[in-house]
Amino acid sequence: MKDAAPSALDPQFPPYLRDWRLSQDGAPIVTHSSLLLPVRTEGGAPAMIKLPHEIEEKRGAAVMVWWEGDGAAAVLAHGPEGALLMERATGPRSLADMAASEQDDEATRILCAGLAKLHGHGDHRAPPKSVVPLAAWFRELPPMAQARGGLLAEAADTALELLSTARDEAVLHGDMHHENLLDFEERGWLAIDPKGLWGERTFDYANLFRDPTPETALAPGVFERRLEVVTEAAGLDRERLLKWIFAYAALSAAWIYGDGEDSDPEQLNLDLSVMRLARKALGKA
Repeated sequence: MKDAAPSALDPQFPPYLRDWRLSQDGAPIVTHSSLLLPVRTEGGAPAMIKLPHEIEEKRGAAVMVWWEGDGAAAVLAHGPEGALLMERATGPRSLADMAASEQDDEATRILCAGLAKLHGHGDHRAPPKSVVPLAAWFRELPPMAQARGGLLAEAADTALELLSTARDEAVLHGDMHHENLLDFEERGWLAIDPKGLWGERTFDYANLFRDPTPETALAPGVFERRLEVVTEAAGLDRERLLKWIFAYAALSAAWIYGDGEDSDPEQLNLDLSVMRLARKALGKA
């Protein structure tokens, strides 16, 4: 997600422009976790330099290289500290726009197909050494659940149950949503910005129920309809998917509580609402 566009080129970029024989093709972009620069290759192809400065983004860079452009943007070159040169999405289609314009079923199926492609890559290859197991990813939920009790405590127990009975494990995207699967025209829908996780593949579908906006995700009937579409399209166990949704929304809420309840009240309300929807669908009062 774009946070800001700096007025001047960051001094980290020129060495990559020189060494990779690139020309600048747009304004640099600053996000909370990375520096990005639209460029053109020596042959004129659109590409993007990404220089991550957070550890999870650097892990994600290793996964992007490992995916070899199979379901994800192709990495054209890579350097130290997670520096990437990737092909750039130029297609006009947007899954977020589709979800907001009565094409939510189609957008959800595209997301499911994208995840299936990523999960199926490298079935017989060792994952990148940097991937983080889901048990470690969930480490902040138990202490926050103990402190706050209620739904969070119940979700922490659910997460423990899921993590201790993991199945169908794979390299995970970790943050799949409507703006992390982009239109690459002839190459189709391809993923960007993975977190570099390892665990049960069902986890990767949980975030689809919280995007692309609270208004869309919490619109009447959307959660229930997505549950039907995702269960069918991805071949998932309905109850297990609901438990992962419940646990993942709780983890997101725990992160916000850790930063202070006022840090992102809209996201916190979304997380708690999705938790309640998942719990209701599980048949709990």
